[in-house]
Order: sequence, then C-alpha cells, then structure tokens
Amino acid sequence: MPDRLRLLPAFAALALLLLPDQAFAHCFVGARFLPATLNTDDPCVADEMSLPTVSKFKTGDDPSAKELDLSFDVAKRITENFGISVSQTWSRISPPGMPSVHGWQNLETAFQYQALKDAGREFALLAGLVVEWGGSGSQSLGTDRFSTITPTLYFGKGFGDLPEAAGWLRAFAVTGQFGYSFPTRRTTMMIDPDTGDISFQNNPNFLVYSGSLQFSMPYLKSNVADLDLPDFVNRLIPIVEAQFQTPVANNFGTGIRTTGTVNPGLIWVGDYFQIGVEAIIPINRASGTGGGAMAQLHIYLDDIFPTTIGRPLFASSAGASKPFGN
Repeated sequence: MPDRLRLLPAFAALALLLLPDQAFAHCFVGARFLPATLNTDDPCVADEMSLPTVSKFKTGDDPSAKELDLSFDVAKRITENFGISVSQTWSRISPPGMPSVHGWQNLETAFQYQALKDAGREFALLAGLVVEWGGSGSQSLGTDRFSTITPTLYFGKGFGDLPEAAGWLRAFAVTGQFGYSFPTRRTTMMIDPDTGDISFQNNPNFLVYSGSLQFSMPYLKSNVADLDLPDFVNRLIPIVEAQFQTPVANNFGTGIRTTGTVNPGLIWVGDYFQIGVEAIIPINRASGTGGGAMAQLHIYLDDIFPTTIGRPLFASSAGASKPFGN
C-alpha cells in the first residue's frame, strides 16, 4: 500500500486525541441534524473529513471482479456559505484467475454553495459543481483520460414540521441529489492491440441521482418522545440510500444502461464523529453481482476545532453550532 495511504490513519488518530471539552454537530437545519451519508453528500457546507470509507463488492464486469475501495474525503468552508471538498479513492481490483491491479482513481473536487437553510421547515438546499480530473488516476485501473463535470443540486428535508399528531413520522427525513454529468471529450480513440485497428468510443452524458430515507433516533428523543432508551440507541439513525446513473446522451452503441445500488444501513452519531455501515445491493447485473458492504468513519472538524481549522477561512466571527441532541 502506498506510503501516503499508511499515514492517513495516524492523522485521524491525532485529530481524535485533540478533542476539545465541548463539541457541536455540524449540519443542523433548525432542530434537525442531517448526518453525512455514505453514498451521497449531505446538503450542508462544512469542515469535515471521511477517513476512510471502505467498500468491498463485486463489479458488473463479465466475469465479475472483486473490488476493494478505500476512499478519503476532506471538505473545507471558505466562507459561511461556500465550501470545497477533495476526494480520492484507492482501489484494488481482482479479476478471477488474473493478477490483481491497484492504484488511485481520478482525483475529484466539489465546489458547493449553501443556497438555502429554512429552520422552520427543516429544509436545506445546496448547489454544487463536481469535477473528476481526467488523467490524475492510475492507468492500470483504466481510469478516464478525460475530465467529467457534474453540476449538482443537493437537498434535505426533515418532517418535524408535521402536526404533533403525526407522532413518530416527525422523526423521518429525506435527502437527495440530482446532477447532470458530461465529459470534456465526446469520444475516446481505441486501438486494437492485435490488429492495430482504430475505432472511436462515445463517452456518454449521465443523469446521476440518489437519495436517502432516514429515521433519527436523536430527533425522536429530543423533539417527539423520550422513550428512556440507552444512549447508544438514542444516537442511531437507521437509513436506506439508493444511487443511480442513467445515460441520456451520446451513448449510441455503448451498450451502457442504468446502473445503481440500494444501501440499507445504520449511522451512529457521536459528538465529534460518526460511524456508518451499509450493505451494497446492486439493482441489476450491470451494477454488480451478489452483495457487498461499506463502512465509514466521518469526523466533524467544525465541531472538534470550532475556532481554528474547523471554521470558515473568511468569517466575521467564530460562531457556534447548535449542541448535538438538544
């Protein structure tokens, strides 16, 4: 494993050792806390870090290969409403009967603007531009040599504004994102290694969309009904995510169709970090075979270091978020 990958767990451990006496959860909309989801971005700009997200599954290739991904993401607010995130994934792919290949996927950055936060309706809206930088990853993985740009809209909505008669329904929330992905190069030249023949393959445009349905035990305790459950249970958020991509242009002759996964799981929310685990269930053969699993350690830098690296680079005051669970 590359040396830079070995250093990341040590950095995470150092961050956890430097915890302050008080912490604040990082994505509140009114009384609603929206956790960072494993497959989609939450609808808030923040200072946070996923270190790492581990995924293991079988690809949709024929025959299927085993894939292990270690993903790392760091997000930083520039102003109160504008932030940038950088993410990269190290992958090991093991085709049946063949040597494994490993390396880094293309680097990805996201530029995000907090368009709206409505505390009373527990609604958040975030606009973003995601860029996958072609040629930045390992050629042994077959990473694209062209870049891909995806304007994206993210949203989150809690149901706490329902009438009190709705009871436990008020503890539910949904999040989602919609994006349109287009490559910077319409075609890629292919050369047959045996014959030397040249052909051109279309690089499709995709509609990328995902969402989550989540039930917040912290919200249930604080805003609906305290059932006197153990603290561990009161910090759980059962969740079901789903993510898809559908080719919508320049896909003639590619044979590419809609792919995606459904991901049921649990998120445990601490004062300074959260831990999430989810299953990976492909929706069709092209999306993968069998089931997989993923897990994530997500660290709230804005809660751990609210007056230093956890605050916007340009801010009028240090500010304070709403305490978790209140």
